[in-house]
Amino acid sequence: MDTAKESQLSDAPQALDSPAFGRRPVKPGRRGRVLAGAAVAVVAAVVGVGALGLGGGEPDLAGGGVVRPGGTVKVTRGTLSEETAVKGELGYGPEMPLPVKASGTVTWLPHRGASVKRGGAVLRVDDRPVVLLYGALPMYRDLSATAMESPSQNSAGGSGGGGDRPGGDDPGEAGLAAAGITGQAGGTDTAGAAGAEDSSRVGAGVAGPVRGADVRQFERNLAALGYTGFTVDDEFSVKTAQAVKRWQKALGMPETGVVKAGDLVYAGGPIRVARTGVQVGAEVSAEAVSYSSAARMVTVAASAADMAWAQQGNRVTVELPGGATARGKVSSVGADASPAAGDAASGGAASGGGEGGGAEDPTVPVVITFADQKGLGRLESGPVTVQYVGRERRDVLTVPVVALVALAEGGYGLEPADAKSPESQSTGAYVAVKTGLVADGRAEVSGPGVREGMTVRIPK
Repeated sequence: MDTAKESQLSDAPQALDSPAFGRRPVKPGRRGRVLAGAAVAVVAAVVGVGALGLGGGEPDLAGGGVVRPGGTVKVTRGTLSEETAVKGELGYGPEMPLPVKASGTVTWLPHRGASVKRGGAVLRVDDRPVVLLYGALPMYRDLSATAMESPSQNSAGGSGGGGDRPGGDDPGEAGLAAAGITGQAGGTDTAGAAGAEDSSRVGAGVAGPVRGADVRQFERNLAALGYTGFTVDDEFSVKTAQAVKRWQKALGMPETGVVKAGDLVYAGGPIRVARTGVQVGAEVSAEAVSYSSAARMVTVAASAADMAWAQQGNRVTVELPGGATARGKVSSVGADASPAAGDAASGGAASGGGEGGGAEDPTVPVVITFADQKGLGRLESGPVTVQYVGRERRDVLTVPVVALVALAEGGYGLEPADAKSPESQSTGAYVAVKTGLVADGRAEVSGPGVREGMTVRIPK
């Protein structure tokens, strides 16, 4: 993974003057030694810049050309940006099996790459469609408005009178029967009927329609498909059952008003069929159909040690094969780091002493999504480069980093190309500057003695 890292120079010189860089601060006076010391300091600065990941070597200038020791460059005005570039992979994201609850023989399967939206069939089992709806809850039970009955209420006669006959003496019984809720005790004894109803709800007798968050989720989908006439709530009512019958008729299914657990599968939105794990004629299994997102996205195995750019909501630019670019957003960042490729290959054997084990940082999965799918063109998969611009400084003075010299009294300076230039300050042949953002081998500089167009020397 390629990562362009930028840093910021401190006003205090110790970062570049540390013994690790083998440098000595430049001292005023004794010009011959000052210049010699400057040469050593600049050479060390190049090493230090490389160690900090700032480029080093001979960076290209904005107007072309190469910075060489002993040469001169001009102080220019422009924009500096911290930019991170990492490798990613364009595709449809991870594959997951559909949680199909149906049992029986597979009689139809979609082809790989097919898109399925709400209300579409993901497969057919015993020639019944298994329909895709949108939601987070899985389909785990049958949904209906039919009451459950206790054995005592199914028996003939009894103190309640009419048993489960449709149209008994209770004027509300006909309505219950029409709704498919039968088995209520009849008779004219209102108090007795109320007591029977109460005891049936406490015990194993008549229970009301199915209720719960899964009902609301289903009703919301049913309404979105255009089957209305009921209130979207937590209760599977008689009116819901009537809408289900209309939906079942359109699907060519028996019009029962009951939704079986195997009739539906839920996903977060439209899906793309990634692969099928069975053949037509085989028994349905948990791996019958696997799916991925219907929208293209980019996945990045980001280094766990360099995650500053990978913050949810950050806007990024993705460079596609061929040079085109698209704008995306960091959608999700994994919570767990995976072992580096070298660690995984070595199997974590401490005694192996193998090649490359642990040579790379652990990685964290990062997903980038795109609001404009057309901006990705027709490409469905392939390697891409993800670029993120962090801090940015506009309209600032900049010089190549290798032009900076650490001063003994603190801070950094520049050497004017003309040693007798009026810009020279009390530091001898150097102009003291304040440093800011560093990016692409250039540093932001400011101060009373530095100006746009000023020519400075890169010491030998």
